[in-house]
Amino acid sequence: MKRIIILIFLVGFFLSFTTEKSFALSVQTDTTTAIPDDLEFTTVGSEEDSLANDSIAKTESIKTDTANAVTPIAGITADASRTLWQTFMEGLLGGFLAFLMPCIFPMVPLTVSYFTKRAGSKQKGIGQAIIYGLSIIVIYVAVGLLITLLFGSAKLNELSSSGTFNIFFFALLVVFAVSFFGAFEITLPSAFVNKIDAKADNSKGLGGIFFMAASLALVSFSCTGPIIGTLLVQASEKGDVLAPAIGMFGFALALALPFTLSAIFPGFLNSMPKSGGWLNSVKVCLGFLELALALKFLSSADLVWHWNWFDREVFLALWIVIFVLMGFYLLGKLKFSHDSPLAFISVPRLLFATVSFAFAVYMVPGLWGAPVSVLSGLAPPMNTQDFVLGGPSAQSGPVDTTFPKKVKYSEKIHAPKGFNVFFDLDEGVEYAKKVNKPIMLDFTGWSCVNCRKMEDHVWVKPEVGNLIKEKYVLIQLYVDERTIEMPENKVHYSKYLKGKTTDLGKWNQDFQATRYKANSQPYYVLTDHSLNPLVPPVGAILDDDKAYVAFLQSGIDKFKPL
Repeated sequence: MKRIIILIFLVGFFLSFTTEKSFALSVQTDTTTAIPDDLEFTTVGSEEDSLANDSIAKTESIKTDTANAVTPIAGITADASRTLWQTFMEGLLGGFLAFLMPCIFPMVPLTVSYFTKRAGSKQKGIGQAIIYGLSIIVIYVAVGLLITLLFGSAKLNELSSSGTFNIFFFALLVVFAVSFFGAFEITLPSAFVNKIDAKADNSKGLGGIFFMAASLALVSFSCTGPIIGTLLVQASEKGDVLAPAIGMFGFALALALPFTLSAIFPGFLNSMPKSGGWLNSVKVCLGFLELALALKFLSSADLVWHWNWFDREVFLALWIVIFVLMGFYLLGKLKFSHDSPLAFISVPRLLFATVSFAFAVYMVPGLWGAPVSVLSGLAPPMNTQDFVLGGPSAQSGPVDTTFPKKVKYSEKIHAPKGFNVFFDLDEGVEYAKKVNKPIMLDFTGWSCVNCRKMEDHVWVKPEVGNLIKEKYVLIQLYVDERTIEMPENKVHYSKYLKGKTTDLGKWNQDFQATRYKANSQPYYVLTDHSLNPLVPPVGAILDDDKAYVAFLQSGIDKFKPL
């Protein structure tokens, strides 16, 4: 029973990868970070043929008065607090899993006994254990704040959508996975660890306790390093300036709680299961999950750089193999050199193996085009699938015969299934004036998970898809498109990016930040032909189709045809 309770944490981690409603570990930016009001949209060179620059020059930037003049749509709220809460929960899960690692779990009784003997009384021991737990939190939160100070939200957003860094993240997670499989251990320099440990032994009072916490962080790095690295990668992807610190706070809180509770309630320590081979099994299963998650970053790099070889079915095939192997491992049919002998299959192992095999079977129809909705946003988009037997579509409704047969950049950027889309702002605005329809700006990205979820789950609904197709001119602006160079008349210096808008992604990213004071994706702005918002823009609305329909309808109601 005790082991079942421990393994519940593993289920939570597993479900965080596989459940649509869970706190997904692979989310690009879906929070809105405040953008300074003094940013301007300036250009370098000729502006003769730039509709966007012409309209921008008329208004320079959208002021808060515009948003205040529009009544918010019921049911639509900001994503920022929810995303930070998700980040905290991801950190909390990661911390509990780190506690189950062989480097940390056996240290709990030793640490608590040390405090009790050192303090001389139970009350002082409890007080020192609490300080010890707070020291752990301070240390890990400091790491998160360091990431924030080094990069900032804009740079984190840019890095998360970079092909180079997605490849780096992919390689990093593969290294973490191989480490969890037991090929090697990720350790810090022994001299540095020994110095911290010596300070813990020689120092007295609060300083000694703090250095003890630092020693725990360093000594356990071989187990916690991969979890911390994965957490920081995910938090950095969100683009929110507080995400790394919030994630590390959740991680440290979960790691510190067992030490503190064991000192306060001795019965808690006695009820904990004994160390054994099951700790290594948890570690190896995390290795499989790290390997599966790594493929998400490889897919993002493939999309950003337009390699066009890591298709959806390739991704699914690899995930199927990974979860089948994990099922065999849980059944004892696959062993690593450091695994303990498995005399019998326990009930928890059997249940987790069943879940792993079932998930692998669930993904099989996706090889022929089934939606596999729980992987929406993690797997490559449906338009990368080579062979499709079925799946949701948004093909209902009349065909727009006036839409151009070919639009700018369509050789590299492909529209969601069933939609007519422009990828160049000027071209889309010109067409909107021609057909006298409002404009729907969709700020999106190749590595944006929630963007794909909106397209796969919300846009495919007839009541949503038909409104977008029939009543709006849809313009998708990719903020991480790095392979398309901007013409000279569109290149300008961006205060937000602190550089020139040399490619389409940078131009779109700067346009969103300076014009609409946001840097989140997805970000939907319903505008008139001068690109002024008709209603307050929104981000992803994944769980309320009616609210999204109301948002779209409100833009139609506010638009005044010429």
